[in-house]
Amino acid sequence: MARYTGPTTKKSRSFGESIFGYDKYFERRKYPPGQHGQSKKRKTKSDYSTQLSEKQKAKYTYGVLERQFRRTFHNATRRHGVTGEVLLQLLEARLDNTVFRLGISPTRRGARQLVGHRHITVNGKVVNIPSYSLKPGDIVAVRSKSKNMEVVSMHAGSKTNDVRKFGWLEWNPDKMQGTFLAYPQRDQIPEKINEQLIVELYSK
Repeated sequence: MARYTGPTTKKSRSFGESIFGYDKYFERRKYPPGQHGQSKKRKTKSDYSTQLSEKQKAKYTYGVLERQFRRTFHNATRRHGVTGEVLLQLLEARLDNTVFRLGISPTRRGARQLVGHRHITVNGKVVNIPSYSLKPGDIVAVRSKSKNMEVVSMHAGSKTNDVRKFGWLEWNPDKMQGTFLAYPQRDQIPEKINEQLIVELYSK
């Protein structure tokens, strides 16, 4: 399964924000990577460079490689609605992202691993495809054999796991299962991504 496995802090520093979640190392060095990162002056970016950077940020944030991201974009263009918003909705509807949002795993990388190792079910059936696209009403749960795993119980049962901030999801801590209620509206998605720049890039 292809995925980005490189350094996360370095990548976050290149974008100027912690795109993989809280990173104490990023907080210490919020400047571009490299020997001259602190002294290097930011050059004025071209429109193309700005658009490309935004697309790359979205890819790394959701853990999607180029071919898969392009395919998701083309799926978004075929649906009703604003293409950029639909693109983010489809990315949010990925199974690995939903496992992360439900708090079953503290990171998307960890969520992807849980799905790949067959610890997650959708509507009662084991699904080991991280890119599996959920539909409204789908129930995502921890497999019964996996509920006692420390990595799962520690995060899914945490008091800091408040799924209510994601209005399109519902979480039942007793059953360790959540429901994908609907595709989220743009103002509900917390990621700082300018999706219009991505649309402009692919429209060239």
